[in-house]
Amino acid sequence: KSDQGFYSGKVKDMISENRHRLVVNINDLRRKKPQRARGMIDNSFEELGCFQRALKEFVSAIDATYSKNFDEFLIGFDGSFGANHVSPRTLVSTYIGSMVCVEGIVTKCSLINPKVVRSVHYCPATKKIIERKYTDMTSLDAFPSSSVYPTKDDEGNLLETEFGLSKYKDHQTFSVQEMPEKAPAGQLPRSVDIIVDDDLVDMTKPGDRVQVVGTYRCLPSKNNGFTNATFKTVLIANNVQILNKEVDFLFTTEDVKKIKKFAHQKQGDVFDILANSIAPSIHGHEYIKKAVLCMLLGGVEKILPNGTRLRGDINVLLIGDPSVAKSQMLRYVLYTAPRAIATTGRGSSGVGLTAAVTTDNETGDRRLEAGAMVLADRGIVCIDEFDKMSDIDRTAIHEVMEQGKVTISKAGIQAKLNARCSVLAAANPVYGRYDPFKTPMENIAMQDSLLSRFDLIFVILDTIETENDRTIADHVIRMHRYRAPNEQDGDVLPFASDVDLLTTLNQEQENSEQELQVYDKYDPTLHGPVRNKNQKFVNLMFMRKYIHLAKGLKPQLTKEAADLISEEYTKLRNVDLNEGSGETNMARTQPVTARCLETLIRLATAHAKARLSNKVESKDAEVAIELIRYACFKKVLEKEKKSKRKAVGESDEEVEDEEEEEEENEKQTGVESKKKTKARRNSAEDESEEEEEIEETQETQEEDRPAKKRSRRHTVQKSQSQTTTTTQASTAASTMPILTAEKLKDFKSILFKLFHKERTQALPMNSIVDYVKENNKKFVDMDIKSALNTMQDDNQVMISDDTVFLI
Repeated sequence: KSDQGFYSGKVKDMISENRHRLVVNINDLRRKKPQRARGMIDNSFEELGCFQRALKEFVSAIDATYSKNFDEFLIGFDGSFGANHVSPRTLVSTYIGSMVCVEGIVTKCSLINPKVVRSVHYCPATKKIIERKYTDMTSLDAFPSSSVYPTKDDEGNLLETEFGLSKYKDHQTFSVQEMPEKAPAGQLPRSVDIIVDDDLVDMTKPGDRVQVVGTYRCLPSKNNGFTNATFKTVLIANNVQILNKEVDFLFTTEDVKKIKKFAHQKQGDVFDILANSIAPSIHGHEYIKKAVLCMLLGGVEKILPNGTRLRGDINVLLIGDPSVAKSQMLRYVLYTAPRAIATTGRGSSGVGLTAAVTTDNETGDRRLEAGAMVLADRGIVCIDEFDKMSDIDRTAIHEVMEQGKVTISKAGIQAKLNARCSVLAAANPVYGRYDPFKTPMENIAMQDSLLSRFDLIFVILDTIETENDRTIADHVIRMHRYRAPNEQDGDVLPFASDVDLLTTLNQEQENSEQELQVYDKYDPTLHGPVRNKNQKFVNLMFMRKYIHLAKGLKPQLTKEAADLISEEYTKLRNVDLNEGSGETNMARTQPVTARCLETLIRLATAHAKARLSNKVESKDAEVAIELIRYACFKKVLEKEKKSKRKAVGESDEEVEDEEEEEEENEKQTGVESKKKTKARRNSAEDESEEEEEIEETQETQEEDRPAKKRSRRHTVQKSQSQTTTTTQASTAASTMPILTAEKLKDFKSILFKLFHKERTQALPMNSIVDYVKENNKKFVDMDIKSALNTMQDDNQVMISDDTVFLI
């Protein structure tokens, strides 16, 4: 009785929603009528026909008017099928005529074609109306009807078809391939053809993971009136369920309350908490995680009245040394984003990413096949090994990355396809590893027209640092020791989250019934042995729902944020113009164009979405500026240091003297001998003139140069004159005081606090001196300069033109 009341309610819901298919759980039928359930699985054609006729009678008893709107009411099944839960590889001839459940990936879909169900013909001569029904091997009727379309009646009179009175139904076929993680090693995956009709058409697209419940049947193919012994087998579906995570989230009232409470919390920044929760298995890369979060949220897309489109998609390029977790970051985005498609540079062509013109095997007509970027419309395309693509293939995605469309003019086909997707690409430098003695442009070796379309370009280096390497080693070892909460000894780990379940129950509905957790439970293996009370990790399902809700907002720019963004853009352009011939422009990771201004707006908008705010405020603009500066200038600082060291005209012996300054007194004799040898070659007058010119030039330059460059000039001058070298070296040594370790530690803490407070990577020297004196009266000007020089020797800061850059 409870089941009858349950399904009676489902039938009433079906009538109210104007549908004619009822989904029945076969477990309920097995519990009430076990023999009929067994017969439904073994002999589904006969049982399914009886089931559908019974449903029509039941609908007629509830609403007689509604039952006349449809010729037949359809039945779909879900539940547990036991041994009949198969894959395309295990679907053999013993299942023909039975109902099976198949899991797989949709590889190709045909167009939706109309199929004639009933045709009505009118005879003008006899004034009679003739009606004819059509059935084939996919119908539940025992015998298919003739496929001959009537044009004359029995007396030879011509017939006119009344198309308005005739009835048609939608018809579509698609192929399902077995999942790669379930295919045996060393064998190609197999596929099966699926036939869907009526309301089941256009439910899937290529790339979807699906569960199909239907009847397995063979279709004989006739050739000149004869059939061979090989039959084509298809699966006639009665229920299709999407398995992948691209589904509409079900938000409850409690979910919305938790999301609002999380967005307006006072403890900690919401954006930082979400960014830290991205890919917790990857150590470090804080700014890259922030950029990925901005990409998932996106900006605001606008269509101007003149037809111009301002894209809201954020494109990110990760380029760097091998083994810096670039591909792992892409895998996390594939797992988190609602719609994401993965490709590789070597295995993808230009038409494979955009669209291709192919020939239909059945009809022979030319048709368009959507590429990866078209399939990822309103989603994300992850391209690994981006540098392995040819320049011709990379040029094909220019239009997609800026305009969001693919224009095709081939084989008489003129079409425009939407491809409004974000691009997350990972690449290696042109030499395999990043060469610090070459500029980023030389290491990336891509066209400026392509690089300007990327909003953020991160150069990731594999540097050798003892403490950092020890931290990474501990983190990787903990990841290998991590075990899931419900994992048991000897369990086979699935490759995906919800594709290895031997059930056709709606997993999304079951997950929605569970209480939504905001934070993950602390796990020392996953989150680290030292627990920080202020550091929290957001649950993955909560993050998906939060991003899905925040992505629909459209924040507006305020006057303060607009002025801040405009001022920062002007600064970036001025640096590009004023120092274009110097080392600053040579070490940029990307050109500064008008697209950089749009990047600032998009990043600020994404940060406002993370706060669930309707306005883009100045603090949003500050975060966007910080991301831009990090992406554009972090590697500039390292490159400037390398290039300036190379630019100084030093010999190999002098470089060794710099690296071993503590042995300078022992090598003084060798320097004197080199100086005497050079003196014999030149006349005394020429030598004195050169010494005077060098002394004047170096005295002028040393006033504005750092202590490190001054020491290099001392070495050059030492090779020219022993007396001048000894005097200047002693003067420099006497002017720079020696700081104790505790005093240097205090200075570093004050300096890092200032950089964190200003949220920047570069500060003027005067600001640092004033701030340090305010916080600690013990420091004088010479102490501050000495401490900065020590930090510069340790590659912690870089000083150039009275500006201190944080490395």
